Amino acid sequence: MALLGEEVVEEWLNRQGYFTIRGVKIGVDEIDLLAIRPTPEGTLERRHIEVQVSMRPISYICDVPKKQQREGRPRNSAKRSEEELLVGVREWVEKKFSRPRKTALLQRLAPGTWSSELVLHNVKSEGEVDLIRNCGVRIHRLTSIVHDLRDQSLIIQSASGSNLLELIHFSSTMGDRKIDDATADLIANKTGK
Repeated sequence: MALLGEEVVEEWLNRQGYFTIRGVKIGVDEIDLLAIRPTPEGTLERRHIEVQVSMRPISYICDVPKKQQREGRPRNSAKRSEEELLVGVREWVEKKFSRPRKTALLQRLAPGTWSSELVLHNVKSEGEVDLIRNCGVRIHRLTSIVHDLRDQSLIIQSASGSNLLELIHFSSTMGDRKIDDATADLIANKTGK
């Protein structure tokens, strides 16, 4: 579980004025982060965010399609045709964002349209990321989030995760590497992925 990555993303959302819930359990499923923020017009912004940060990815984000798994292929097999990759992405997006129990819960919490968003660091396949994006999922990179957190122009200057971020920024002065990349790598490494 990417708890450290989720905590950083939650801090980023809180500093933008979002109220958040992290780690929502729905049976065997989980939603990483939900965020709600009132707008000046009196409506709500509603965001559903999944977090998958990895420093050294060895597998795809999405599993092999269920049909191939039933035929004996391991769910995380690197051997995939383009069609299998596309089907696997569609199944993953449905599992993460569109399952009826999840959408019903979101509508009970705050009726209206919820975004589908994914935070990533390093990935095995940028093509897979493009396919996820083409399914209507907004992609965020951990390095951009860390950069935003270092910028002092956010609405709130610190929230519950600020001590963690100060510690990470303090310990990430690593030679020629860009500080934001080093910090994102440190966060990804601590998640164990």
